Order: sequence, then C-alpha cells, then structure tokens
Amino acid sequence: MRVLLLSAYEAVSHRYWANSLMDEVSDVSWTLLSLPPRHFSWRIRGNPMSWWLKEYERLSQPYDVVLATSMVDIATLVGLFPHLGRARKVVYFHENQFAYPESSDQMPQVEAKMVNLYAALAADVLVFNTAYNRDSFFDGARRFLKKMPENLPAAKPLERLRQSARVVPVPIAPAACSAAGNANPRRLIWNHRWEYDKNPEDFFTVLFKLSEQQVPFELAVLGQQFRDVPPVFAEAQVRLAEHIICWGPQPEAEYRALLNGGGIVVSTTWHEFQGLAIMEAAQRGATPLVPDRLCFPELYPSEYRYDGTPEGLYERLERWLLEPHSQPAQLDTQAWQWPRWRETYRQLLAEDASNESIRRVGQ
Repeated sequence: MRVLLLSAYEAVSHRYWANSLMDEVSDVSWTLLSLPPRHFSWRIRGNPMSWWLKEYERLSQPYDVVLATSMVDIATLVGLFPHLGRARKVVYFHENQFAYPESSDQMPQVEAKMVNLYAALAADVLVFNTAYNRDSFFDGARRFLKKMPENLPAAKPLERLRQSARVVPVPIAPAACSAAGNANPRRLIWNHRWEYDKNPEDFFTVLFKLSEQQVPFELAVLGQQFRDVPPVFAEAQVRLAEHIICWGPQPEAEYRALLNGGGIVVSTTWHEFQGLAIMEAAQRGATPLVPDRLCFPELYPSEYRYDGTPEGLYERLERWLLEPHSQPAQLDTQAWQWPRWRETYRQLLAEDASNESIRRVGQ
C-alpha cells in the first residue's frame, strides 16, 4: 500500500505521531511530506503552494491513501493534483481551530477554520484523537456557518459527518520499564509548552501560595519554549528558586529519566485535545492532576481531576503534598499505548473506500 502522509505544521506532537505511525505500521510504503511549525497563518493557508513548489515530483506519484493532518488544505491540494482525489483521503485531527482560545488582541482565525472545514468536507474518513476534539469541532463549525450571510442549512450535513467520524487517539510507546509506584510524590512537574493557552499563571500562582505556606515540594519545569514566553515564568524562576530541581527543556534522555522519578504532573490549561505530555508522565509513575474540562473527563477518572479553579488546585495539591499517601494509585496507561491501537490504524488505512458508510455532503 502506498500512503502519502502530509503534516502541514509539524509541531512536536504531530512529528511524534507521524514517526511512530510509520514505525508501528511498517508493512506500508510511506512518503512523508512535512512543513516546519512556524508562521502559522501563512503555513495553514499556503501549504499546498509550498509543496507544489518544493515537492511536485513526489506529489505527482500515484498513491492508494492520502493521510493528512487537519492543517493540510487538502481540498486545494487535490485541485492542484487531481489524481490524489482517486486515493482514499483520511484526515486526522490532532486539534481543531474552532476550539482554540483566542486572546482579545488576536484577529479571529477565519482562514484556519475554513481550512479545517474544507479538509473535513474533502475527506473520505475523518479521525479525531478524542471525542472532545470531535464534538468541539462540529459544534464550532455549526456556530461558524451560522454567521455566513446566506444562513446555510448546515446542521444535517454536519451531523452526518459527526456520526461517521472515528475517534482514534495518538498512542504512546510502551515504556522501557514499568514504573514501580511514585518515587517522588512531592515533586511537581510542568512539561507543557511555555505559552499562554497552557495557563501557566494559575499554575505558578498556586505554587507561590504553597511556598508561602511552607508546604514542602520540589519543582521540575520542562516543556518547549518559544520566543514569546509569558512573564510569569521569569517571576517563578526567582520566587520558587529554593524548590527548583530542573528548569527548561532537557535532552531526551534526561527528560525521560526525570519522568521516571515520578511526581505530580499538573495541568491548568485552557486548551488540550489529548495531552501527550501528561500521558507520558503518568505512564512513568507520576500522578496526573488535570482540570475537569476539555478532553480530560474522558481520559482520567475523577480522582485525578480537580474543579479547574486555582482554589481547587491549591486544595488538592496541599493535601497530596502534606499527605502523599492520599494520592490515588498509579494510573493504568496500557489502553493508551501502541499495542492497543496498531491494528486500528492498519485497518483505517486498508479499508476499501467503496465499502465506507462515509457520506458526501450532497447526498
């Protein structure tokens, strides 16, 4: 089977998914085309032109399947390379633009939303990493289309798409060795992107209070940095210096070793569609503590969730840090790992499009 894998904005999680998919489903002839994760507005609207100019020969080859992330403008790409329309077109949604929080000074991402929407309409199969991602996409698309001047009757076509969409997570690789409990239950871990949508303000505000109240903890702040870092990180590095054991991105081996030490991996995010960083930490023995919103209720039992407020986070962390035995048991993460999902991905690629119950919107 010849599969063209397209990743138009290759963020860390997208690159992990593509590389692990090619490794795990090896009985396929893969061709990967990807673009760096920068200049978002240009990238999401201009990816067909970038590939047309740089990858014309490879795009002109015949393929059985085109597997594209939702940031790929696959509708335009098929217009430029009509033979791709004869391939089975699978669009994978790591995220969707309808559920991204937009700051007050940010122009609405209309172009990005339209690319997501056209990709969904052009696909033979839609796949989302969580049910939250699926539902927020279709709910957002319905609200978005109501703003169009023609007042288009979108509800029924969108509902048909929702009913046929699949939910298949990004699996994580099995750990080299199983964690034997939580070795450092007073270690707090932040391993997310250093950006506003991850809501670091709530996280550090709670830690400032814990430190002032002399609640014992150590702190590992990891994750990916960008040029524009929220100011609270610099403040926290000074105010929490006595607690810090690690600050900033680490080489892969050091990062894994630190996660193997356990701890409490915390999320305060305003936006998460699956959360690989939290999954990896939980797999290696850390206790996850996540807000009761977004994708988390479908992934984590209630004992690993707090109410989403700084007050709720403080209350839970204070108890867990002062009484480590009150933390819930280590989470079983086998259902998230590749052995559980390898055959699902293989079938997703191999199914005969003629047998699909997938619709075309005009039907």
